[in-house]
Amino acid sequence: MEILALKGRKILVVEDDLSSRLYLNKILERAGADLLNAVDGVEAIRVTEDNPDIDIILMDIQLPVMDGYTSAKKIREMGRNIKIVAQTAYGISGDMENMIASGFDDYILKPIYAGQLIDKLASYFK
Repeated sequence: MEILALKGRKILVVEDDLSSRLYLNKILERAGADLLNAVDGVEAIRVTEDNPDIDIILMDIQLPVMDGYTSAKKIREMGRNIKIVAQTAYGISGDMENMIASGFDDYILKPIYAGQLIDKLASYFK
């Protein structure tokens, strides 16, 4: 894991669970990322509309109001070139097909480990 591997990158963390959101924020802050947060899919869409410079969206699948699948689809419909990474506790092949069909670029399985997360996200910029 490279220190400040995400320096200057704007990342939107979409997570309804407060402790998980704080954990992800801490990891990404240490890697130098500029962070935005949303607690549900509707808020994720609004934040994405308001911030055209977002590089990556790290989105939970199980969200209140609007789930991650629907949110990713709607963000893709905006025509923006943003990496969208699902964070999920599920690794079933059918889920992966749903993720790709919804517009996710990649996924990371929970529990999320700091080094694994930073390495995955930094790899998009190499």
